[in-house]
Amino acid sequence: MKILVCITHVPDTTSRIAFVNNNSEFDSNGVQYIIGPYEDYALARAVELKEELGGSITVLHVGGAEADPTIRKALAIGADDAIRVNAQPEDSYYVAQQIYAIAKDDSYDLILMGRESIDYNGGQVHGMVGALMNIPSISPVMQLNIENGVAKITREIEGGKELIEVPLPFVAGCQEPIAEWKIPNMRGIMSARSKPLQVVEPVDSDTMTSTLKFQLPPAKGSIKMIDADKVEELVALLKNEAKVL
Repeated sequence: MKILVCITHVPDTTSRIAFVNNNSEFDSNGVQYIIGPYEDYALARAVELKEELGGSITVLHVGGAEADPTIRKALAIGADDAIRVNAQPEDSYYVAQQIYAIAKDDSYDLILMGRESIDYNGGQVHGMVGALMNIPSISPVMQLNIENGVAKITREIEGGKELIEVPLPFVAGCQEPIAEWKIPNMRGIMSARSKPLQVVEPVDSDTMTSTLKFQLPPAKGSIKMIDADKVEELVALLKNEAKVL
C-alpha cells in the first residue's frame, strides 16, 4: 500500500490573529503553527493502514522552508519520507496542480488529505486533484477500510451518512472520527531527523484567485439578560432590535 498524505501548515486555533500592510497580509509574528487538524486525522489513518496492510507513507506539503518543522512532526508520527514543493500556496487550484505534478508519476494507491484546511476552509483541493488525475474523490470521509483492493467508506452527507465502495486509487478528504490523533513518541522524533525530506521546485501553474484584503470578524456585541417571566419583553427585543422575528 503506497499512500500519499497531503498536509497543511496552519496557525494553531488558539493563536491571536492579526493582519499588516493595510490588512493585506497575515501577521505571522508569534503565531504557533501546526499540522491542520483534518490532515492529522488523515495521517493517523494512513499510519493505521500501513500497520495493517504494510507499505509506505509519503507526506506532501506545498509551502516554504518555515513548514519544515511541521513536516518533521508528520515524519515523527509515522510517515516514511516527505516532499515539500517550494512555493507559497496561492489558491486551491495552484495547490492541486502541485500535488498532481507529484502524484501522477508515482502510482499511489491512496491519496489522503483533510476535508479542508482550517485557514482558508476552501474544501476544494481534493476534488481538483481527483479531477486532474481522473480518479474518484470522496469527502468528507469518516471511516475508511481497505479490503482486497477495494475501499469501504462512510461519508457524511446532509442529514445522515452514506456508505460507498470504491476501487483504488482514489482521493479522500478526511475528518473525525476516521482515526485517533497520534502524538509522536521519542523514538519517532529521533528517527524523523534522518528520514528524507525532498524539496522540489513548483511546476508552472496559473492561480485562479487572489486575496486583496483580510478582515477580522466583527466584535461581539453586548448581551441583555431577560427575566424568565418577561416573555413579552424578550419577544419585543427579538423583533425590534435583533430583527429575527
